[in-house]
Amino acid sequence: MNATPDMQVAKDKLVEDFEAVVSDAEELLRATANQTGERVTAARARIEESLRDAMKNCQAVVHLAGENVAGGRWSEAFKRRILESRTKGTRLLAETLAGLELKPSVLVSASATGYYGHRGDEEVDELAPSGNGFLAEVCREWEAAAQPAHDADVRLVKLRIGPVLSPDGGALAKMLPPFKLGLGGVIGSGRQYFSWITLDDLVSAIVFALENESLVGPVNAVAPGAVTNREFTKTLGRVLGRPTIFPLPAFAARLAFGEMADEMLIGGVRVAPHELTAARFEFAYPELEPALRHLLGK
Repeated sequence: MNATPDMQVAKDKLVEDFEAVVSDAEELLRATANQTGERVTAARARIEESLRDAMKNCQAVVHLAGENVAGGRWSEAFKRRILESRTKGTRLLAETLAGLELKPSVLVSASATGYYGHRGDEEVDELAPSGNGFLAEVCREWEAAAQPAHDADVRLVKLRIGPVLSPDGGALAKMLPPFKLGLGGVIGSGRQYFSWITLDDLVSAIVFALENESLVGPVNAVAPGAVTNREFTKTLGRVLGRPTIFPLPAFAARLAFGEMADEMLIGGVRVAPHELTAARFEFAYPELEPALRHLLGK
C-alpha cells in the first residue's frame, strides 16, 4: 500500500516538522494490504503487537495512505488496487486501535474531496451527500473502514483532502514542466472547479485536527479560495511568466486518460472548508496566487 504523491509529501513534511513515532506497524500494513486469509490473520497479530508498543506513549494517530489514483489508466484491476489499498489498510488499523487496552484519543484518517463527485458550480460543505462516480464510491468505503475506531470511542476525523499544492510532488509538480515550457492550457471547458490546499496548510490542518477536540467526523481540508480550471491555469501561467495557450480538449483528455479524465480532469467540485473555518483555523495561504508565489519562490 503506497502513499499517493500528495499524501507522501504531506507525510514527509509531518515527519520533518514534528516528532513522530515510526514503527514496524506501518510496514506491516503496507505488506498486508492486499493479502487475504491466513496471511492477514498472522499479520494482524504482528500489527497489534507493533501498535501496542508504538502506542505506549502515543496519544494520536494520523493515517495517510493509498494507491496513487493517477498512477495508471483505470483498468478494473487498477481500480480494485485503488480501493483495496485504502479500505484494507484503514480497516486493519482502525480495528487494531479499537482493540487496544490503552487507546489513542484521536485518529485523523485521510479521505478526499472525491467523496462529493462532480458537482458543477454548486458549493458543497461537509453536510453535502456523497456524489456519483468511482472516486465517490472509494471515499465512502474508505471512510467506513475507519469507523471501528469511532465505535470504540476514539475521536475520528475524516479529513477530506483536496489536491495538495507542492513543487515536490502531486498535481502541481506534474503541471510545472509543461507550464514552464509555455505548453500549459485550459482543460476541457475550464469551468470545472479545483479545490486545492497548500502543503503547509494541510500539515497545519492535520495538527489542528489532532489538537482541536471539537473536530469530529468529516472535515474538508481545502483552501477557501477554490478556483476554476481556467482561473488556475491563467494564474499559474502568470506566476511563471509563461503563456497558457495550448488547451487540452475534453475528447483528447478522454483519449489519453480514459475514465480517469472525467473524474479528475474534466469534472470538478467546489468545496468549502466549513468545519475548519468554524473552528477558527487560520489558513496561511487562502488565495491561489500568493500560494503559488510562495511555493515557487516567485
